[in-house]
Amino acid sequence: MQNQVFNPYLPLYEYVPDGEPHVFGDRLYIFGSHDQFGGDKYCANDYVCYSTPVTDLSQWRFEGYIYHKTQDPINPEGKYKMYAPDVVQGADGRYYLYYGFDEFVSQVSVAVCDTPAGHYDYYGVVSHPDGTVLGQKEGDAYQFDPGVLVDDDHKIWLYTGFSPKAEAIAYANEHFKNIKFVFSGAGSDIVQLADDMKTIISTPKKLIPGVANSEGTGYEGHEFFEASSMRKFDGRYYFIYSTIVNHELAYAVSDYPDRDFAYAGLLHSNADLGYQGNTVAKYYGGNNHGSIVKVLDQFYIFGHRQTGYNEYSRQGVAEKLVRRADGTFEMAEMTSCGLNDGPLIGLGRYSAGIACNLWSAQGAMKVFDMLFAKKQTEHPRITQSGQDCESDADQYITNLQSGGTVGFKYFDFKQPQVVAVEMRGTGTGEMHVKTAEDSAVIATIAITPTTDWTWFSADIATTVNGVLPLYFEYRGTESVEFRTFELK
Repeated sequence: MQNQVFNPYLPLYEYVPDGEPHVFGDRLYIFGSHDQFGGDKYCANDYVCYSTPVTDLSQWRFEGYIYHKTQDPINPEGKYKMYAPDVVQGADGRYYLYYGFDEFVSQVSVAVCDTPAGHYDYYGVVSHPDGTVLGQKEGDAYQFDPGVLVDDDHKIWLYTGFSPKAEAIAYANEHFKNIKFVFSGAGSDIVQLADDMKTIISTPKKLIPGVANSEGTGYEGHEFFEASSMRKFDGRYYFIYSTIVNHELAYAVSDYPDRDFAYAGLLHSNADLGYQGNTVAKYYGGNNHGSIVKVLDQFYIFGHRQTGYNEYSRQGVAEKLVRRADGTFEMAEMTSCGLNDGPLIGLGRYSAGIACNLWSAQGAMKVFDMLFAKKQTEHPRITQSGQDCESDADQYITNLQSGGTVGFKYFDFKQPQVVAVEMRGTGTGEMHVKTAEDSAVIATIAITPTTDWTWFSADIATTVNGVLPLYFEYRGTESVEFRTFELK
């Protein structure tokens, strides 16, 4: 790789969650929603695309805006926000972008382009043969989060679904009385499309169960919630989805694209819950959405992390996946070096924005749980300077109070001598630097109040060698903000 690559893997000013990674030709493309920094709704911005050569995952290139919400005929004024998309190449060689809207608009729209990351044009909407929009005929399931597969036999499969718990269904049915679709907790949906890429030619049916019908299926505790995505590797089908637990991505496997899927395990959690049996949140979790991609001989899982005090400013993250001999995958850990070819260099300057672990003295929790409990003042968050932008990333951690910890994984240390932090705030105290959550402190950096970004440093008191994480724990009064650290 020409450069190191971190998590998030895109520039720190970019908020592209729900990432669907696809290799087209010699490049890896990421298609996703487009959140806004400081937004008050999901997916406030129009679709952008990034790509990188398959031979160097550090060279992400901004491809530009590929589709605008106002291009859809039902949305000329931009009233609706475009949710998680997917892109697939059709038999005609063109690229088809599938997407849905917020506000319970139950349909899947389609746009088309001659190239993967060019300017897409509106193409149509997925419909029944009689022209009725799928999702708007009496008895149709709610159409949400489309994932598409063009199989080796040229059959085209559309996967959708939203399967919340009973209380959410009751709320929707009470407050959206004109809906015609079936809003249930019965799992994900699948339908086959005609060669025109938008007309259904099979009867819609359920694929994997939700909370309402999972008993005895093997999915208990990890039932389908949303975020349908299908991949095919070595003749087998891998259905990736977000579970009812919300912060985790799981998968199911079958020999067929449309039936007989068995639960296979977890792939990713943006709270690091479940990894090697971990039951303590290591980051502020929230909804998750992504998929698996094979790049050359390596598999990766793409998902997203939460920032801020709501779920409306999410950023894409990715991790290497280990595939077992039987075709199943080990769960990936949250790291700061996901797509990098190994650990980060244990010398140099790094943004605090690449933190993969973050918690307060009270621990971490789900973002929405924190919001509804009105506990934001107790917890740190990742933020940035200024407004939503497209350049000059300046991301940092704010409201870091005594006992708050910021963690980064992993570095290849070769005896660094000094560690420095760039901070500001009203707090007086110390930054305790460690190479494990419960290890001895390797450096103690004295912190004093300052309104300007200021560097504080300390000698490293012990020899540090090997591949290790790095933790910064603040101990002191008031709160501080943490922007950068340096190892020398």
